[in-house]
Amino acid sequence: MKTLTTIIVLTLLVFFGNAQESEEKGQTITVTIENITNSNGHVIISLHNEATFMKTAPLKIEKSVIKDGKITAILKNVTPGTYAIIGLHDENDNNRMDFETTGMPKESYGVSNNPVLFGPPQFAQAKFNVTDQNIEMKLIF
Repeated sequence: MKTLTTIIVLTLLVFFGNAQESEEKGQTITVTIENITNSNGHVIISLHNEATFMKTAPLKIEKSVIKDGKITAILKNVTPGTYAIIGLHDENDNNRMDFETTGMPKESYGVSNNPVLFGPPQFAQAKFNVTDQNIEMKLIF
């Protein structure tokens, strides 16, 4: 009986140890923005693949408090692949970008790689690869 109990306990320990390990797989993307014009609202950082970019809900999202015109957001457990990041200064905390009647954004935003934008951002301009290394990037609004 004692041997059976020991085997069950060891099996459970291995099972839970592997489950925790699988939850921690993937890389970390640390995003910093240092040129935020005011401390109203929050900054929302969203991770997208080509299928979700500017179309549907992001794969991951982090909402950051602005301190001294800066934020740092950390996206954890990102599996290898090709992604793009969109950052939005959601000044009125309504969790979406607001637009002028002309269609121009009312709130500051930026995308990974900091391309000069003439029109809506394109995935091809913002994409980057996640491999086996953590990533640090700066976005410019």
